Amino acid sequence: MKKISLVLITLICTMGLVFAGGASESTAASPATAEDGTRTVRVGLLCIGDENDQGYTFNFIRGRDEASEMLAQEGINVEWVTKYNIGEDATCLDANIEAAEEGCEIIINNSYGFEPFMLEVVDDYPDIEFIACTNAASWNDGRDNTHNAFANIYEGRYIAGVVAGMKLQQMIDEGEITPEEAVIGYVGAYSFAEVISGFTAYFLGARSVCPSVTMKVSFVGSWSDATAESDAALALIDQGCVMISQHSDNTTPATAAQSRGVFHTGYNNDMTGIAPNASLISTRIDWGIYFYEAIKAYVNGEAIPQDWCGGMGDGAVVMTTLNEAIAAPGTAEKIAEVEAAIADGSLEVFDTSTFTVNGGEELTHAFALDTDGDFTADSEEAVYDGAFHESEFQSAPYFTAQIDGIEWLNAAY
Repeated sequence: MKKISLVLITLICTMGLVFAGGASESTAASPATAEDGTRTVRVGLLCIGDENDQGYTFNFIRGRDEASEMLAQEGINVEWVTKYNIGEDATCLDANIEAAEEGCEIIINNSYGFEPFMLEVVDDYPDIEFIACTNAASWNDGRDNTHNAFANIYEGRYIAGVVAGMKLQQMIDEGEITPEEAVIGYVGAYSFAEVISGFTAYFLGARSVCPSVTMKVSFVGSWSDATAESDAALALIDQGCVMISQHSDNTTPATAAQSRGVFHTGYNNDMTGIAPNASLISTRIDWGIYFYEAIKAYVNGEAIPQDWCGGMGDGAVVMTTLNEAIAAPGTAEKIAEVEAAIADGSLEVFDTSTFTVNGGEELTHAFALDTDGDFTADSEEAVYDGAFHESEFQSAPYFTAQIDGIEWLNAAY
């Protein structure tokens, strides 16, 4: 009763208004099936930011709208209840309750830190499907109404690394920098597997075409802190980095790179518009692919996959338009070559012959970070047939090895 009362109070206070924090977009409930045969489903989307970040949440909103268009063509109308600027704290718990009480049949949580709060709610609403994006605890928790979803974004990061590496090699060949000065600066949110997997794939892509490249990683301890991301990028440039990349939600690493005359590759959105002289390309997850599949399955009375994962071959991982005005010659052709190799399996992103750990050792087994930040053997042996097989045992990444050539300047768990 306490939970329901809180929701009712919140709904009364917010009716007809839009707030900057936790704002909700919704419309009145409709019949499940209209006279014309159109079926309607109400879906909640809880977001850590808003579309103004032009990054992470913007990408989810794009996926929401894309899925709506595809589903409408099949006679499925989606009424979205979108809540913005939800914290990775008790406000997330409240937002899940509110979405449930507002009649959502599916509730999608879009941030890594949302899942624990979502799981506090799910047993109270067994008839609602709860989805945690980029997480790993919901698919095997014994509940039928909880799900995980992610994509093989490491494939796109590898290609973004190839683009960066080709630019660095061009700079070396033209005498702008020495081989030793081919240093990448990477702005990471946290030292979690998702971030480690991504920047490792990126580095391996860069080194595949620029053998002398090294990388420095700075963690900011937040998924979305525009100022901290900018400050980290600027500090990396001050340490000699001539290429900036990121696993963070905002565009400020791109603008920082442009302000200092270095290059950049992005995440979640095409950043060439705000940094045309710096940003080469970005990679992103097309969440519309998953939203379409999950919602269609629900409406058709089919089970939503417990742990969904898509890759470039599924259209779930995409590259933005290459900034050919500043990219190295031949980059577009190289992208096509690498995409084809990933698709046909002839290129393994985490080929263990292409990197070492601990100062020259071959990676022979999977690793996981324990709660103290130490590396321990993982329960799943993901290394076999000469490669680390990322996202095979679960959709969420689990590559956490610190490979040679990448310097961690700090750590943020």
